[in-house]
Amino acid sequence: MNELDVEVLVVGGGPVGLCAAIELARHGISVLLVERRTGTSIFPKARLITTRTMELLRGWGIQDEVERAGMPREEYLAVGVGSSLTAGDFVRSAAELDRDAPQSPTYTFLCAQDRLEVILRRLAESRPEADVWFGATMTGMRATAGGVTATVNRADGETLVRCRYLVAADGSRSGVREDLGIATEGPPPLGHMISIMFEADLGFLPPDRRAALSFLRDPPCAVEAVDHERRWMIQTGYEPELGGSPADFTEEACLEAVRAAVGVPGLPVTILGVMPWLQQAMVAAAFRAGPVFLAGDAAHVATPQGGFGMNCGIQDAHNLAWKLAAVLRGTAGEQLLDTYAAERRPIAARTVDESLNNALITFDMMEGRLSMREAIERQAGRRSCEGLVLGFGYDSCAVLPDGTPPPAPADPYRTYVPTARPGHRAPHVWLHGPGGRVSTLDLLGPRFTLLAPAGAGWPGPAAEAARLTGVSLTAVEISAVEISAVEISADDPPMPGESSPHGPGDPLTAVGRCPSGPLVSPTWAKEYGLGPEGAVLIRPDGHVAWRSPDGPASARALTKAIDLVLSRC
Repeated sequence: MNELDVEVLVVGGGPVGLCAAIELARHGISVLLVERRTGTSIFPKARLITTRTMELLRGWGIQDEVERAGMPREEYLAVGVGSSLTAGDFVRSAAELDRDAPQSPTYTFLCAQDRLEVILRRLAESRPEADVWFGATMTGMRATAGGVTATVNRADGETLVRCRYLVAADGSRSGVREDLGIATEGPPPLGHMISIMFEADLGFLPPDRRAALSFLRDPPCAVEAVDHERRWMIQTGYEPELGGSPADFTEEACLEAVRAAVGVPGLPVTILGVMPWLQQAMVAAAFRAGPVFLAGDAAHVATPQGGFGMNCGIQDAHNLAWKLAAVLRGTAGEQLLDTYAAERRPIAARTVDESLNNALITFDMMEGRLSMREAIERQAGRRSCEGLVLGFGYDSCAVLPDGTPPPAPADPYRTYVPTARPGHRAPHVWLHGPGGRVSTLDLLGPRFTLLAPAGAGWPGPAAEAARLTGVSLTAVEISAVEISAVEISADDPPMPGESSPHGPGDPLTAVGRCPSGPLVSPTWAKEYGLGPEGAVLIRPDGHVAWRSPDGPASARALTKAIDLVLSRC
């Protein structure tokens, strides 16, 4: 039997597992990903990528590649309802791009999961810290004093894998979760579903009948655009209690369903695949058992209404990776890992609940309790969900409260109110530099980041805090008016997001510099709630850890904040 030692073993090679491997590798952690499938998904599955996930892809340098593989925002961020795609009662409503777009340097996007996984796999495999094994099944695992020992089986034989931590991203029917005896909480399954992927030329449909998602009533189903060319998918259901089963969906039955949904008898159609699945809404009772962590659908399953499931799982991976890295590198206490469940489980529960609310709108329409006009108004309104995907805040010992209350918008699902209150995602603000516009989010990387007004005096204390803690820290000054670039570090350290030649925890690379010259914004400090001497400390996952509204600059205060956030006290 072969043997392999890695720091983290990731089980599951879908989007969540691949993102976990990518983010761990960015932190310099050795990671092995094992996936029982021999290749990436051949089925579209998830399609919607929320604004927050797009921000992560932007930070990884693959936003443009994903957008080339997906569908034009302007044409397909829309929802429709009707008896069929060609029926006279069909109505369509598009997302409010102008309303939400200012909240981020990017915006929600549609890219089918089969294409997204190819891009993520390529990125994961490009990292020297990561091994990616498709066609590999974990057949057993046990916790040990040093972490986890697992047996992985693939074509060339068995491998004994020893790791400090294991991340289970093995889906809604997680074998890892079952082996750990972790229960799930939620209502009974909402329905037994069938996805029919097909190819057809629907170019005859006018623009006002093209939508990312259309809910149809005759027969009851949903039609999804997979690309903006020829690939489409129908979601329909069956009832086992009435004798229905996946076997009912023969090619002839699928062709009939597609033609009825489009409303064109005899339409040339090629059936590409049929996949049964269970529509459900559930959350695992625990997200951790010793050295094993659940992420993605292994931890929570949302209905597909809203497109939240994959995105929520990717945020799990992003939240967990930096914490595992900090503990593995000895810069954080083991207690930091307890904040993973404390932070992510409430967000997951809320996300699952909101997906259920979206599904109920569809059920009400299908069962005649809502007219199609009422349904489209509600569905279109629920397509705008920046409050849910950007506005959440964490509450744990990895966040130091500053006494300010959280925003309280009238509609916390739709409305995002930017805030740099500790626990919340650092707000996007456009800055002006020698190379053009840059977002505050572009300054963040796989390390802590300190943002402060130019002249506030924080570079020196930041360097001292980095030296005392051994924690990688990038400090950036932002001016309210045009100034000269301010160098704030020795040894020419890497720019935000670049790898360090000395290692992630080496104090020689602890403090960064203003990228390529001065950064200017007359409003950013006000938007971050800072006075002339204030500063904000942002975690590697882009959430604010600590805020000093108005100084004075202090290495002692910053060092204490870092120690508390990293459970070192």
